[in-house]
Amino acid sequence: SNYSAEQTAEAARLLRSYGVRPLIHQPNYSILNRWIENGLTDVLKLEGMGSIAFCPLAQGLLTSRYLDGIPAQSRFARDKRTIDLETLTRILRLNRIASARGQTLAQMALAWALRIVTSVVIGASRLSQIEENVKAVDNLTFTAEELRAIDEISLS
Repeated sequence: SNYSAEQTAEAARLLRSYGVRPLIHQPNYSILNRWIENGLTDVLKLEGMGSIAFCPLAQGLLTSRYLDGIPAQSRFARDKRTIDLETLTRILRLNRIASARGQTLAQMALAWALRIVTSVVIGASRLSQIEENVKAVDNLTFTAEELRAIDEISLS
């Protein structure tokens, strides 16, 4: 998990020297955490490896849970964490794109990640979360305009 492009290439070479074919890499990846796009995805393609993203919903930030503040029973409240204004603004802007697509923020975030990775670990704690999240596959296509808007929000 979270090995750089260079570390991943070296690990793949080492594993192959022992007769082990590396199949999958598990990076932390989401709309708000796009570090794997800076070389790692190229290495994975070159090595013939897939990727399974963990935290594709950014520990719940890319769900509807925090759109109106930090709920008392949330992970953020338990850990006494806050959401800075810049992050909240990004989430609200992303939610508007998701709504226009007919998706929840979580569904759009998962669909967006699945453009790059093989699979995602959703980390659901309730059946209702699984039921909502699997609907991401109902709309995996993004327009060029949607992708530009998401890039503007997430890369700024």
